[in-house]
Amino acid sequence: MHLSGALLLLTFLVPPAWALDAYGAAPANDPSADLPPFMILLALVSIGVIFHVTVQIPSGLLGTWLGRNRTAAVSYVLVLAVAGVLTSVLLWAVVEVGRVAHVFPLWADLMARGSVAMASYVWLSHHVLTRPARRPEGRAAVS
Repeated sequence: MHLSGALLLLTFLVPPAWALDAYGAAPANDPSADLPPFMILLALVSIGVIFHVTVQIPSGLLGTWLGRNRTAAVSYVLVLAVAGVLTSVLLWAVVEVGRVAHVFPLWADLMARGSVAMASYVWLSHHVLTRPARRPEGRAAVS
């Protein structure tokens, strides 16, 4: 999960459109600005951490558990399905917007960033963590 969280934070190196709009809205020395520029950067990091804890970790664990005896592609689809539902619930709880048209761009942005990071978790869990244990040299399997 640490790898996917780090990758999620790295995706914010390309900031979302709302952050770019907010950052250029007022000069840094304007006392009437709604929020200083460093708060926008703090908001990006906070969104990444909140999304990681409330969506990415539960969907990664639940999706790989549901897809434990299936291929990595099926497990990834299950992870994305769970993440889509959890992201919708998170945005509904935080933003409280009644119209889907207002929430969809933020939902799509979070899902695109999260899908890249969750792909690394699914790959890691299927290809590295689930390899069969190797027997010591010279020992035959007991039937």
